[in-house]
Amino acid sequence: MMRPIGFLFLALFIGYTAEAQPFINEVRQFSKSDSLQTPPIHPILFIGSSSFTYWKDVQDYFPGRTILNRAFGGSSLTHLVLYANEVIFRYKPKQIVIYCGENDLAGSDQVTADTVVARFTTLFLMIREKLPKTPIVYLSMKPSPSRRKYLPAMQEGNRNIRSFLAQQSNTAFLDVYSAMLSADGTIRPEIFTADSLHMNKKGYALWQPLLEPLLRL
Repeated sequence: MMRPIGFLFLALFIGYTAEAQPFINEVRQFSKSDSLQTPPIHPILFIGSSSFTYWKDVQDYFPGRTILNRAFGGSSLTHLVLYANEVIFRYKPKQIVIYCGENDLAGSDQVTADTVVARFTTLFLMIREKLPKTPIVYLSMKPSPSRRKYLPAMQEGNRNIRSFLAQQSNTAFLDVYSAMLSADGTIRPEIFTADSLHMNKKGYALWQPLLEPLLRL
């Protein structure tokens, strides 16, 4: 397994050699926070992009669990792979919960649903290599009103990631996409902030009962 993972990693990050490390300040801030307050042992680790970053009171939604949020806004799946040691492996989590992929599609017209699935697969295999028994939950990409043009690609990516995870052990796919639609299939605007991209408290309240049964005690 090492050779294909290494090849995928190289292919994904060859473009980073010519630019400064993206999100390095956010990642360094995690290290600073850890030095000021020791992170919990074997937490349920939330990683991904701003939909988790802005869930600052996530612990209050799941009082029976020990949660550590290490998501950073604007990130894509490539960034989770790039900083896997800093935001995943150092914490030795008992469970990993991922929300990411939406920014991959919005970041470049060259990124397709297949690209997102390939990137997720790379991340998944990296985690499985170092944490082979750690349960993984992936939340589907959500239908943000400001990103309607990407909805078909999101739906395709969600379907294919779901199919991939169905073949893996200790995994769960959580479909939040469908739950965020009205009965007529339109996106529910009341669960988003004014930017029509990020969720408000109503949105997180919608996610809470869907996610709670999947979290380890």
